[in-house]
Amino acid sequence: MEKLVKVLNESGVHARPAGALVKEASKFGCDIFVEAKGTKANAKSIMNVMCLGLKKDDEVKIIAEGSDAEEAITAISELFDNKFGE
Repeated sequence: MEKLVKVLNESGVHARPAGALVKEASKFGCDIFVEAKGTKANAKSIMNVMCLGLKKDDEVKIIAEGSDAEEAITAISELFDNKFGE
């Protein structure tokens, strides 16, 4: 399952938003990845997420595989839509 989202947070996905993403992704049993700029990262690893260097207006594909994939994609896309609580 996949969904395309956009980084709306003015300062991109720096340490705090990346931490929020990892915390949310870790609630789910499925495998979750974020993909941007041709690189795929494990959404449950803060180092992997931060290495993507996501900036405002970057397009990101959320990919989830497993029993709770739909719920995971919904929850993570809401983080992006809400600008990580900016």
